[in-house]
Amino acid sequence: MTKSETMANGDAVWLGMEDPTNLMMVAGVMTFASPLDMAHLHAILSHRWLKFDRFRQRVVSPRLPLGSYGWEEDPTFDLNAHLHHVALPGSGDKATLQAMVGDLLSTPLDFSKPLWQLHIIDNYKGGTAVFCRIHHAIADGLSLAAVLLSLTDLTELAPWPEPEPAKAQPPPSGGVMGMWMRQAKGALNTAVHLSSRLFEEGRETLVNPARVRELAQQGAGSAQTALRMALRSPDPDTLFRGALGVRKAVAWSNPLPLADIKAIKTVMGGGVNDVVITAVAGGLRRYLLGKGQPVGGLSFRVALPVNIRSKEEMLTLGNKFGLVFLDLPVGEADVVERLAVARERLAVLKQSPEAVLSFGMLQAVGLTPAEMQAQMAKMWGGQITAVLTNLPGPPIPLYLAGQAIDHIMVWEPQLGRTGLSLSILSYAGQVYIGITTDAGLVPDPDLILDGVYAEYEEMMVLAAQAG
Repeated sequence: MTKSETMANGDAVWLGMEDPTNLMMVAGVMTFASPLDMAHLHAILSHRWLKFDRFRQRVVSPRLPLGSYGWEEDPTFDLNAHLHHVALPGSGDKATLQAMVGDLLSTPLDFSKPLWQLHIIDNYKGGTAVFCRIHHAIADGLSLAAVLLSLTDLTELAPWPEPEPAKAQPPPSGGVMGMWMRQAKGALNTAVHLSSRLFEEGRETLVNPARVRELAQQGAGSAQTALRMALRSPDPDTLFRGALGVRKAVAWSNPLPLADIKAIKTVMGGGVNDVVITAVAGGLRRYLLGKGQPVGGLSFRVALPVNIRSKEEMLTLGNKFGLVFLDLPVGEADVVERLAVARERLAVLKQSPEAVLSFGMLQAVGLTPAEMQAQMAKMWGGQITAVLTNLPGPPIPLYLAGQAIDHIMVWEPQLGRTGLSLSILSYAGQVYIGITTDAGLVPDPDLILDGVYAEYEEMMVLAAQAG
């Protein structure tokens, strides 16, 4: 008989929130200028990816109404059943790849198998794209980013891993990057260590996890915060909200140089996060105006996932994040004032215990029947307009199967019944913005990015004039 392992409550809640119109999948795409060697990629997946039990386990449904979900080894597991090698039609441009990714984000995973798939997509601008889908019950966005990085090397000349491990083992202590670091040899160790520090110390975070836990333990306004979270009024109606359909639309930005964003923040104030969020708010404003929608005085809420792992837990699979809720100043026309407002509101959130409280709520909801979990998703969906995720990425170029990764993007699902998800990710000195929308509400997310570019250019001009 196959041995079963109980699923953590914070992971199980994402199964209850699964809905045909909002699939609870975390997804990522990497692009390459040249085709990948499939034998090399297969060896890497066999040796590194399958080190993690979750990628060989399927979900076990509760046998009783109040029972727990579980994990069990898939007795018929076959790596090749999770790998799909396809090619883009026609010219294989970015729009064609975005359309394929949107279709895949609209397609449920097979719950009779481990809940992940990898799509190797040829004919993308003469090279290859790799698109990964993982159910949120396995990993949050930070975990997925780390797992994808565990497949990579620091040089195109890195030796192949062993074709097949003698016996799949759980990852060594230290999490994903710890495993990745131990796989490196000799002089590469220093570079890998520097890269891994991005996850622990080297990135701008919205909330310091230790500080958040301290606030919660001290009861710093926790009762009032919990009451405010429960009694939030519905978000204003905009074209980003409405009845959802199954079909999703996807877009991701051209690279924005991190050095330019740092130059903007030096002149205009705030941090990198503040500047990018200000540009995103302006892009959403321009999109609404372009559709003839009123924006005067408009603010709407976005849920920001916040990591609350300790340093020791930083890069393990599963879900360990809370949510804070930002009133995004979309109605503010002046970019300088919008940045000031966003900066002030984000500063308040940094002192809030919301993240830990919402994580506790997610764990508690994970104990309840699926119907109650669906109601919680509906409640949160009424209180927010979008999810906005800020994920770390490595500051140096990385390689997969001997090929340099050109671009990388990771998306969280649209929480509850929301129709808009936004992601911010940095990689090798560039910043990327990704958007997922309900195609019935927002069929053209590239237009939002056009607005973000315009806001970014405006801030660049202002920074140059002030400098």
